[in-house]
Amino acid sequence: MATAAPVVALHYDGGTLRAIDQTQLPWHEVELELRGGDDVVAAIRRLSIRGAPLIGVAAAYGVALELARHPGSLDRACAALAGARPTAVNLRHAVERVRGAVLAAGVAGTTAAADVALAEARALHAEEEAASAAIAGHGADLLAGRRRILTHCNTGALAAPGRGTALAVIAELADRDQLDLVLAAESRPLLQGARLTVYELRRLGIDHALVVDGAAAGLIAAGEVDAVIVGCDRVAANGDVANKVGTYPHALAAAAAGIPFVVAGPCTTIDPACPSGAEIVVEQRDGDEVRAAGLWREEPLALTVPGTPCRNPAFDVTPAALVTALVTERGTAAPPTRESVSGLLGR
Repeated sequence: MATAAPVVALHYDGGTLRAIDQTQLPWHEVELELRGGDDVVAAIRRLSIRGAPLIGVAAAYGVALELARHPGSLDRACAALAGARPTAVNLRHAVERVRGAVLAAGVAGTTAAADVALAEARALHAEEEAASAAIAGHGADLLAGRRRILTHCNTGALAAPGRGTALAVIAELADRDQLDLVLAAESRPLLQGARLTVYELRRLGIDHALVVDGAAAGLIAAGEVDAVIVGCDRVAANGDVANKVGTYPHALAAAAAGIPFVVAGPCTTIDPACPSGAEIVVEQRDGDEVRAAGLWREEPLALTVPGTPCRNPAFDVTPAALVTALVTERGTAAPPTRESVSGLLGR
């Protein structure tokens, strides 16, 4: 049984956005105080705030914070926040939504713009929390009877408001007493699984074990996993999914073993303007993240020869044909196709 409330990753408090610095977890629970759009951009870029739905909400608040300081900065603030990271579509959608609300209210450039932006950010935040709860229920219904679950990266309350996405489904299964064990892949190179998912699972009192990314396929092949569930940073119109790098191999292994590979995320992660995964821009991050561990700590640990050339894509793309189901707050596309994904958006 899950025994504790999810962590609250961010909240707005009297002109300040307070957010847990996820680079400090699990060793230190440090709360950042973000007072302007540039503060939010920096926090998103360094992954202090991460997870597709959460960075969308943070960016929405970022627009409001910046307008409170500089009422005429709408276009500049929106451009900076929307460009903080390129892959997660939630970021752009959230910024465009807040910008649209300010323009529709006819208050751009006035002191009232910040109030309109803040109201829209709060509405988005509440909607994402409700989406999380709905995803948890739909996903748990789908995975009933699958008691050993493997997951990748972090998809809990540190990645999305409320309970999260894929980890929300896992928590709901635990609440229903339908879960035996969660295998959490470490998620190299920044170890979001090892640092963040394990942190959340421990808080929730859910039985778990950490596995290196390369061990997952063998465990799946050996029959030790009943299903794989992951989150998503962008879903193309045809159902292709971009998620934390290392997701695609899990999908291949699940297909070979004949077990479900499920993707969970809110409809804000679906990008109907992106025809397929081939058009998804995959963020390429600094090679130092591969050459060393714990870059956010005072003394990062070198893992290889200094200056070694590195490729460091933050995401990979899993073809829709490998996805058993896409679980959203509006229901499930099983399998995800252009028609079933479009149907979710039309509900």
